[in-house]
Amino acid sequence: MLNSITGLLSATSAAATLSVDYVVVAGGGSGGGNSTANGAAGGGGGAGGYLSGSSYSVGSSFTVTVGAGGSGGGTGSNGVSSVLSALTAVGGGQGGSFSTPTGSTLNGGSGGGGAGRNATETNTGGSASSGQGSIGGTGYSGAGFAISGAGGGGKNSVGNNAANQAGGAGGAGTASSITGASVTRAGGGGGGSSYHPNYGNGVGGGGGAGGGAAGASGTSGSGINGSNGTANTGGGGGGGADNAAAGGSFNGGNGGSGIVIIRYADTLPDLTTIGGTLVHTKTTTGGYKIYSFTAGTGTVTV
Repeated sequence: MLNSITGLLSATSAAATLSVDYVVVAGGGSGGGNSTANGAAGGGGGAGGYLSGSSYSVGSSFTVTVGAGGSGGGTGSNGVSSVLSALTAVGGGQGGSFSTPTGSTLNGGSGGGGAGRNATETNTGGSASSGQGSIGGTGYSGAGFAISGAGGGGKNSVGNNAANQAGGAGGAGTASSITGASVTRAGGGGGGSSYHPNYGNGVGGGGGAGGGAAGASGTSGSGINGSNGTANTGGGGGGGADNAAAGGSFNGGNGGSGIVIIRYADTLPDLTTIGGTLVHTKTTTGGYKIYSFTAGTGTVTV
């Protein structure tokens, strides 16, 4: 259910009590990768935080910030938080990665899936924190480089554990009809799965419904970068996949950027000021004015 914000907008110079629906989605975490030639598979990035469940009173001006997705690389990064006045949706966690022989960065960030490697290092997914997606899955580390990364957690379900030569799928996001049609956002990224001549090609895990990216499937070529989460969904990035025979570096995919959406009755005035660097679209449908903020930060005034 979408909730009401009391007094977020004002119909006249005098304060009015209006019903305003909202969805706030943070940037998704990037998938994990590998910056050394030590066969490993990156975990999928966690979904960006998703909020539609509070009500509060504010004045006629309020801040909007749309969080970017995490930047993919050998170690990945967390997504950036999105803000609507006093509400903050927390950015998703990066997928687990491998960058040193000791495996010190195998674990996923909050909601991110764990990486895989042919060793005994702990490679669990990151736990969920308040407002973020569910917990990420656990990477698979078997003999002979049979390795795969786990899926990142989505808003509505946990990331799936990896298996022998199969990356874990990302957890599913959640659906909202705030724009008039049902759209699913905040899915977790899939884990990558590496190639090895004794086992064949890896099969990357699928991205979670709601913008999560599928993990890379390792082949007999060089390392493969993970794919990017879908823009303006907060989906997690896909994990990269190494060629365990030849080594090489690979990167996790970028997390998808977030979005902030508000709607209110179309009998009320337009927003009079949209400042800063905010990028937006406005539609009128089903008796509502709908503002979708897709990038930037700034102050919105009635």
